[in-house]
Amino acid sequence: MTTDARAPLSRLIRPETIAVFGGKEAARVVEQCVKAGYRGQIWPVHPTRDTVHGHPCYRSVADLPGAPDAAFVGVNRALTVEILRDLSQRGAGGAICYASGFAEAVQELPDGPALQAELVAAAGTMAMLGPNCYGFINMLDDALLWPDQHGMKHVDRGVAILTQSSNIALNITMQARGLPIAYLMTAGNQAQTGLSALAAAAVEDERVTAVGLHIESFDNLEDLQHLAARARALSKPVVALKVGKSAAAQRATLSHTASLAGNDRVSSALLKRLGIGRVQSLPQMLETLKLLHVCGPLSANTVSAMSCSGGEASLMADAGVDKAVEFRDLKPEQFPALRDTLGAMVTLSNPLDYHTFVWGHRARQADAFSTVMGGDYGINLVVLDFPRGDRCDAGDWMTTVDAVLDAKRRTGAATGIVASLGETMPEADATRLIGEGVVPFCGIDEALAAIEIAHGVHAAWARQAPAPLLTAPAVATEIQSLYEDRAKPMLAAFGVSVPYGLIARNADQAVSVADRLGYPVAVKGIGIAHKSDVGAVRLNIRSASEVFAAATAMSSIADRFLVEKMAPKPVAELIVGALRDPVVGPVLTLGAGGVLVDLIDDSTILLLPTNPAEIGKAIDGLRVSKLIAGYRGGPPGDKNALVQLVACVADYVADNATRLEELDLNPVLVLPEGEGVIAVDAFIRTRS
Repeated sequence: MTTDARAPLSRLIRPETIAVFGGKEAARVVEQCVKAGYRGQIWPVHPTRDTVHGHPCYRSVADLPGAPDAAFVGVNRALTVEILRDLSQRGAGGAICYASGFAEAVQELPDGPALQAELVAAAGTMAMLGPNCYGFINMLDDALLWPDQHGMKHVDRGVAILTQSSNIALNITMQARGLPIAYLMTAGNQAQTGLSALAAAAVEDERVTAVGLHIESFDNLEDLQHLAARARALSKPVVALKVGKSAAAQRATLSHTASLAGNDRVSSALLKRLGIGRVQSLPQMLETLKLLHVCGPLSANTVSAMSCSGGEASLMADAGVDKAVEFRDLKPEQFPALRDTLGAMVTLSNPLDYHTFVWGHRARQADAFSTVMGGDYGINLVVLDFPRGDRCDAGDWMTTVDAVLDAKRRTGAATGIVASLGETMPEADATRLIGEGVVPFCGIDEALAAIEIAHGVHAAWARQAPAPLLTAPAVATEIQSLYEDRAKPMLAAFGVSVPYGLIARNADQAVSVADRLGYPVAVKGIGIAHKSDVGAVRLNIRSASEVFAAATAMSSIADRFLVEKMAPKPVAELIVGALRDPVVGPVLTLGAGGVLVDLIDDSTILLLPTNPAEIGKAIDGLRVSKLIAGYRGGPPGDKNALVQLVACVADYVADNATRLEELDLNPVLVLPEGEGVIAVDAFIRTRS
């Protein structure tokens, strides 16, 4: 295969020829390649040196024997631009831009963004990682564009891990958990090529089993969606550790919707939609990748757990309380064999404390493990913390390991050995277990989190592939606020049910309108956000005198009034909103509404486009859905009408996607089943 026949990113990350530019850092790249046993050609480029670690130096890009597949450019920022231009014109596969001082340093170097734009232009169609990028390690081909020491070794297959942070990448290389890492990559500023595109190139390598992303900020949504689609097609799961909050999530807003959404909730919704598992820490990421490397996504979230200690069994059971895993009871047909193997004094349950009666007896342990593992669980765990090798004899522990492996071979069931403490899982034993198809988990919490995530990926892949996200860049026009007198008619045109009402310009007109509508009525001051906070709303008014008094009292803060027919008593109150997320674009928010918005955290995000099935599932996930279902003998609410209203709001948002900034329907009253729903208040911020 010639280098030019390969896709640019594949050529970069699987290079047959490497060029390095610079002094100390470039020499370290050569050193690491030589140390790893890289089998391709290495071409150092330096203006005065004759050799670098035994490899003859060249003076310029033009002097190279050919166009390199990959180049590490470790020179100052100005010279980096020149070298990238020369490499691109020579037909190189791609380059790592090590230098900093570009867009990330705008406060210190005002010309940074402009120089970064010049750098991207110089690269042209050639792949470029960075700037401010540490490089990558490919331990499948022993190709390292990495200017530092590391803790990785050659693997024949393994996971790919990608991060924007060089220091986190370096830390990950030092893991001693037995996880085989095929690729470790950094992306720096992501000026041209981001994590998603780089991960998509790695996932195409047949030797890669799963992908982990450490994300500070999303790069390109189209690339992320492409990565998720290819991962799904190739059955190579992706997990992500998304950190950070956007400034947009913290800004002061006029609507409740913005405070409910928040960038982090949108991030979770985005990853869930794409079938990317979200982890909460680096250890959780490594343990989840370990499970996915060995077993792939789990078709069930049922877990069996076995240990020789009641304390460990209790730790396991408690750790599962806040996770979507199930310690399903043992089946009746498992009891006789377990009783025969373990004796009468062992309580047969799941988690199972098998005591020490069979400790050190490989055959009896294997029989017990096999019986439990034959119970059709999603995965079977055996808790086993290894003793210190420098002070203790691990013979009996290895007997248990052998018994687990015996049971694994007999049943073919997904199996893991869990050390409750990470440091009590020796790396050599972890590596052996992975080779035998058993997951060596470091930590009970991490193990159960990994199982939850692995099953979540399976569930996402079992659903129909998501439609492409609604992308609609905002028009650059002035933002205006539309209060309910203008917002409600706009939404009603899309099918949103709102109360019938009329505008009054003074107290006398308010009385006339109320008489015409019929009592009881609601009177509201127009042009005020959060009306209830300032006394600009009066509900359930039953007489003309009360209407006059209410309008008169509001006249100091409002010059117009909306008089509406009072809505019936609801089963539940919800908020239905929309917000423009700075990354994802328009998103919907559903949650407990009315006064509950500020009292309880009960909301969810829906990305667009959506459909009635997704809307219904989102509603069911809210705590307030218990009211809609009929709580403690109360009447059920009209869920079908609520689903339809949210679908109508989604249509409005899609039709106004380039202009809409925020939308708030609060509260939406859910009436008894068959009686519909009513949005009694509405607020929109939109671009003119």
